[in-house]
Amino acid sequence: MSLPDHGLVLGKFYPPHAGHHHLIRSALAGCRRLTVLVSHADVESIPLADRVAWLQEAHPGARVIGTVDNVHMDLHDEAIWQAHVDIFKAAVPERIDALFTSETYGPELARRLGAAHVEVDLDRTRFPVSGTKIRADPVTHWDHLEGPVRAGLALRVVALGAESTGTTTIAAALAEHYRARGGPWAATQLVEEYGRTFSEEKLASLQAANPDATWSDVRFASEEFPLIAQRQNETEEAAARLGGPVLFCDTDSFATAIWHERYLGGRNPEIDPIAEACRHHLWLLTDHEGVDFEDDGLRDGEHLRPWMTGRFAEELERTGRPYVHLRGPHEHRLAQAVEAVDALIAAGWHLADPLPEHR
Repeated sequence: MSLPDHGLVLGKFYPPHAGHHHLIRSALAGCRRLTVLVSHADVESIPLADRVAWLQEAHPGARVIGTVDNVHMDLHDEAIWQAHVDIFKAAVPERIDALFTSETYGPELARRLGAAHVEVDLDRTRFPVSGTKIRADPVTHWDHLEGPVRAGLALRVVALGAESTGTTTIAAALAEHYRARGGPWAATQLVEEYGRTFSEEKLASLQAANPDATWSDVRFASEEFPLIAQRQNETEEAAARLGGPVLFCDTDSFATAIWHERYLGGRNPEIDPIAEACRHHLWLLTDHEGVDFEDDGLRDGEHLRPWMTGRFAEELERTGRPYVHLRGPHEHRLAQAVEAVDALIAAGWHLADPLPEHR
């Protein structure tokens, strides 16, 4: 028996979860080409573009498109049925041969679309999860989220500060602290500072040509900093797809702009859009006071630490980024940081309810 030519899967995918992915993969196996239609209402707080991108990344074999549908659902109202069907047909004007759903209304919707209906796990026995449950408690259901959705929903915390002020130490300690909570927290990731790796490679390259070269001989070019910022973002995105509900970052692309000031004496505007492209939720600024300066072979700016601490604080304030200024010994800083991160988690994800459905 030949497969239907064009299949359709539609839904809110608010947010996409394991049940949705099972439906889409079943549909991909059950037709020659598949369209996934994401239906978005303006009351919903996850942007349509994000959901389309997440599903397209997870299912490259499908065509994923979006539409705005601000009509509530009422299975007993003919006018509302027709309004939805008109929206779906406008978004997908091609012939639909098969509609794949896990919904009781699937057969009727398929009839109205002129398509055969294919039922997939109607009782949700394989993946007993729903968008409602995830919106109410993303942490408990984190294992039902795939990489792109995890990256989109993870709360991202950045440690930043001047040289030798403990940013790496605090970021690593936080990651260890939350991993120890177990469950979905066990997957907590730590994103390392790419600028340090870049610096190590730059010094090693110089020493390959001149074994006597030291860090004081290294020179940076302005065009290198946008590359560092972009690579930092890419590393972070990869980690977020593997991680838990909170992601810890040892610096970020926003901080790269300040490091450009430190080494070259001014700003590079090419870094700003790169910094804005990566969304974060909390910054932890490590103060220089009370922290001994340790020269690890890639540092020479002890005298600049007060200035850098000030510049980080100024830019965090100017751009409206929420931050906590960590001071005191390490144990106190860690307690401050955990308190701030716990407050961030407690505030939740603020996912609004969708339009009501009357069945």
